[in-house]
Amino acid sequence: MRTPTELGARAEAMLAELAAFTDDDANLTRLYLSPAHRAAAGRVAEWMHGAGLDVGSDALGTVRGRLKPTAPGRAGNRRVLIGSHIDTVVNAGRYDGMLGVVAGILAVEEIRARGIELPFGVDVLAFGDEEGVRFPTTLVSSSAVAGCLVPSDLDARDADGVLLRDALLAFGGDPNAAASAAYAREEALAYLEVHIEQGPVLEAEGLPIGIVTSIAGQSRFSVTVTGEAGHAGTVPMPLRRDALAASAELMLAIEEVARAGQAHQMVATVGRLVAKPGAVNVIPAEVVFTLDIRADADAPRLSAIAELDARFQAIADRRGVSVAMDKFYESPTTPCAPRLQEAFAAAARDLGLPQRQLASGAGHDGHAMHHLTDVGMLFVRCRGGISHNPAEFTAIDDMGLAVEALIKAVERLAIDAESSGDLI
Repeated sequence: MRTPTELGARAEAMLAELAAFTDDDANLTRLYLSPAHRAAAGRVAEWMHGAGLDVGSDALGTVRGRLKPTAPGRAGNRRVLIGSHIDTVVNAGRYDGMLGVVAGILAVEEIRARGIELPFGVDVLAFGDEEGVRFPTTLVSSSAVAGCLVPSDLDARDADGVLLRDALLAFGGDPNAAASAAYAREEALAYLEVHIEQGPVLEAEGLPIGIVTSIAGQSRFSVTVTGEAGHAGTVPMPLRRDALAASAELMLAIEEVARAGQAHQMVATVGRLVAKPGAVNVIPAEVVFTLDIRADADAPRLSAIAELDARFQAIADRRGVSVAMDKFYESPTTPCAPRLQEAFAAAARDLGLPQRQLASGAGHDGHAMHHLTDVGMLFVRCRGGISHNPAEFTAIDDMGLAVEALIKAVERLAIDAESSGDLI
């Protein structure tokens, strides 16, 4: 039986080894279905096998390690799923996603070593395409597992024109068998994921772990502001229809509305802006910018969007420009199941830790897995709240506590299943 510090040290060693699998020798970049992804998947499969799991890979490239039920009786084919992703962004850190996979492997290894009997099976899943970097898709791997894959996603092309379905074949997958990757709904008892927080809250409060209440819903828009070009030296300020000046006022409205939604952890970001014609001596005639808005529940996010639409139109009318909001992405809030929050809370209590609850502002594979079963997530403190960055860091002791909390949460689910007389 390993101590939390020993578990954390082992996790750190595994994560360092995974970080060596990269598409770019200068930094950690491991894109979905790339040679580095293939190599990393192979190493994960070896770890799963070494932990005593039956190992395979599905049609979309998800590596699966399966532990059979160890308690006698009525489990049948029911199982708890534990997972995260092993693809990365460009120039990534080593913890985002990968910690969840490593934590799952170590947890199951310890469950076996400690002789913990479970009335259900446990599957550890190593997904790909959570980051959505190589192809204009996201969550393809976990969506296939959850049975909600959009078939047209298989026809997406990367920047080099490679079809996702062709990349799958080269990887060793089978796009024609995508449906076979899905679990039957009655198989899955729950989906659990350990993930770095990717934010500063736990560090600010001096806490190693936190219990996720929901994965924030997201709406993304392309906003087009149309005015009129004119000479920078001859058109008086009161007569201008300046698309960029109007856009600046729209962005201040975005900031105001998001700040007013802090009770719902609302955030809004303008991440890209293009002004045309883009000449130093010409009043901008058109501006296109992106808007990403997120909150911990759908109603406040949708209300904020409606308020922004009204404020945008008022600003546009006053400035003599037009504005159009075109939504290109929508993801509803994914609630974490109360029973799974309580399982992690009980684990925190057993470890003598506060039960800090917080929402996730970032997206995760749980968005897809929620189509299949209840979702529960555990956050782990990360230094400075930094992620998607080589400076990403999580302490050994924090990772060890997270693995221990995962083990205890699975134990709690087993106790609940036995006491309730069923596996629901």
